[in-house]
Amino acid sequence: MTTDARPPGTPQPPPPAPESEPTQKSASLPRQPAPEDAADRLRSALDLVDPGPVLPNTPIPPRSSPIPPVPSVPRPPEIPPLPVGPPKPLLPPEPLSDEPGPLRPVPARRPGRVAAAAICVVLGAGLIGGAAAGTWLDGDSEPAVRSNFTAARDLWHSVPVDTLFPPTIRGTGAGPGGADREWTRVGVAPDGDCAGALDPLLLKVLEPVGCARLVRATYTDATASSVITVGLVFTRAEPAAMTDLANRFTTEKLADRSDLMPRAYPVKNTDAAAFGDQQRASWTVRVLTDAPVVVTAVSGFADGRRIDAPQSAEQATADGASGPVAEAGLGHDAKGIADNVERGLRKKAAASPEPAS
Repeated sequence: MTTDARPPGTPQPPPPAPESEPTQKSASLPRQPAPEDAADRLRSALDLVDPGPVLPNTPIPPRSSPIPPVPSVPRPPEIPPLPVGPPKPLLPPEPLSDEPGPLRPVPARRPGRVAAAAICVVLGAGLIGGAAAGTWLDGDSEPAVRSNFTAARDLWHSVPVDTLFPPTIRGTGAGPGGADREWTRVGVAPDGDCAGALDPLLLKVLEPVGCARLVRATYTDATASSVITVGLVFTRAEPAAMTDLANRFTTEKLADRSDLMPRAYPVKNTDAAAFGDQQRASWTVRVLTDAPVVVTAVSGFADGRRIDAPQSAEQATADGASGPVAEAGLGHDAKGIADNVERGLRKKAAASPEPAS
């Protein structure tokens, strides 16, 4: 018998629970798995990595615990192939009979396509019209050229002398180095035939076209250091003969031959008084194909000096040309005056009325 030493009035604790058997307590609780050591955890992590191909004679380390298999994913069902065959027409075929079929709805027109079609039509019409107009103009160009050719034949007596040979000729950029030139007329020769005004050899070369009339005038430059005679030989030839002669001058280079130089026209009591055959320094001869005319020009020094080595205008005005003739600009004088007289002749022929038939 035990005696409780607690003072009276103190509540009594509950009686202790009866102790159970150790075997029963361990049987009622689930068993906890033993913790894996560090080596087993590292081996399990390495097992999840694809080790790659196994080399021969390489031992495979044992796994501490099996890895559950990965469930397989079912493959998607295969799509059946499309049937092979001709495509179905969008619209039923047209009936072969002449009987009218059912009306079909007409799709609405798009404004952009209508505008583009209209532009194409306009452009096509313009191209056709332009081609027709070009053909029409080309057809009319031959009569116009023929008319100018005929009108130029009589200019030597149908226009004033100042029209063919102006009292003053200005050549913009016609001098050496592109300098401006100005020439003043000092005399006009009476019109006549070519027998005494052309060298016999030049007269023989012009024989196929014939010489109807020759008119000439002599000029001097602004410094009175050079003199130039320009001439117009009006022929009896037709366009075909003038074309043949022009081709001969080109192929045989007759314009560069010093024995075919035109003659000078000296004018008494002027700076050109001593301008004769021995003073000829540079020249040009041009056979026109749109007019029955041969244009000539010859230049020399106004002081009357003799020239032993004349140069054609093409040679004296070429790049790098040297010598007294080229350096004095005598080639530019002959070429510049011939250019201006030739342009005036063509302009007057185009403006002349057609001769009465």
